[in-house]
Amino acid sequence: MTMDQPRDPSILRKKKIRRYALIGAALIVLLAVSAAVANLEPAARVVEKESVWDETVQRGTFVREVRGPGTLVPENIRWIPALREGSVERILVRPGSEVQSTTVLLEMTNPELEQEALDAELRLREAEAQLTNLRARLASQLLDQEAKVYAVEADLGAAKLQKEADEELFEAGLIPDINLKRSRLQNQQLSKRHEIEQQRLEKISQSNDAQIASEQAKVDQLRSLFQLRRKQLDALKVTAGLDGVLQELPLEVGQRVTPGELLARVAQPDTLKAELRIPETQAKDVAVSQTVVVDTRNGKAAGEVTRIDPAVQDGYVLVDVAFTEDLPNGARPDLSVDGTIEIERLEDVLYVGRPTRGQRDSTIQLYKMIDDGREAVAVTVQLGRTSVNTVEVVSGLEEGDRVILSDPSEWEGADRIRLR
Repeated sequence: MTMDQPRDPSILRKKKIRRYALIGAALIVLLAVSAAVANLEPAARVVEKESVWDETVQRGTFVREVRGPGTLVPENIRWIPALREGSVERILVRPGSEVQSTTVLLEMTNPELEQEALDAELRLREAEAQLTNLRARLASQLLDQEAKVYAVEADLGAAKLQKEADEELFEAGLIPDINLKRSRLQNQQLSKRHEIEQQRLEKISQSNDAQIASEQAKVDQLRSLFQLRRKQLDALKVTAGLDGVLQELPLEVGQRVTPGELLARVAQPDTLKAELRIPETQAKDVAVSQTVVVDTRNGKAAGEVTRIDPAVQDGYVLVDVAFTEDLPNGARPDLSVDGTIEIERLEDVLYVGRPTRGQRDSTIQLYKMIDDGREAVAVTVQLGRTSVNTVEVVSGLEEGDRVILSDPSEWEGADRIRLR
């Protein structure tokens, strides 16, 4: 049996040194790899190039515009309300028909109004008869007084002649003094009586005028009432009152209508205007006489702002537009249109297409394309004034930069994206 030979210590030492060297090398490699991985930038987000919308930043004329939907409406419209309560008896014309101003659209009945008109006529005729009778009676009284005045004038003339004759006879000594005094006294009495009768005639004439004026006022009042009732009665036959097209008649035979209720609407379709609804946040820049382009979806027509409603309705401001050129074929009342109002033109302005989140005077993050459009990096951009499709660039971009304007919500927060 052989005994094991002891190993050489130098061999064991060499093995330990080799083992430690390998472990150290492995640690060094591991640390190097970790450091390299730590220094690597995160992988860029990959985005399909066809899914993004991009535009190039430009410098030049920046046209500020606002846009709003609207409708075409006639400039000349007649709304026909009911003047009195009544029942629809006949409808003679239906909406869409051409009418003349005298065309009867419908007929209504109101027995109470007919009775009121008859009563008003009878009262008027009675008052007119009373006025005629009063005129005759007062004229007779006036003639009686005039006759008295003329009779006194005749007596006064005779008294004057008698007085003059008595004066001559007295001077000749042919009559006594008492006869002359009697003639003079009678002349004075008749002269005074003539003056009184003349004043009475004037008073009677003035009184007659006052009585006739009072009675005439009653007649005029009753005539006005009768004319009103007659007008209301005639209004039961509703006429168009305007040459044009009957647009609306929301009634049926037998229907009861109340005063003020809409009976019909007649319009002249040859002259149309556009009523645009501009968002209240944009309407502050709209002014009268600004240029407008109205799209009827069958062509476009130019116009100008003629009126701006001072009130806000459901977040919109109504803007009236008068056309300065002929409308395209097919334009008709109540047609839906879109209008674009030119606010102003600014020269030498840096601008780009309006981003999905681009609001006036705001700061947003956009992605600027680099490396021939293969990548895009996030940049902070300050926006200024806005238009319908474009926005002013205040800072953050330069002329010629290409930026992504579509919604970045899918990759929002990434510093860089890769386009493929």
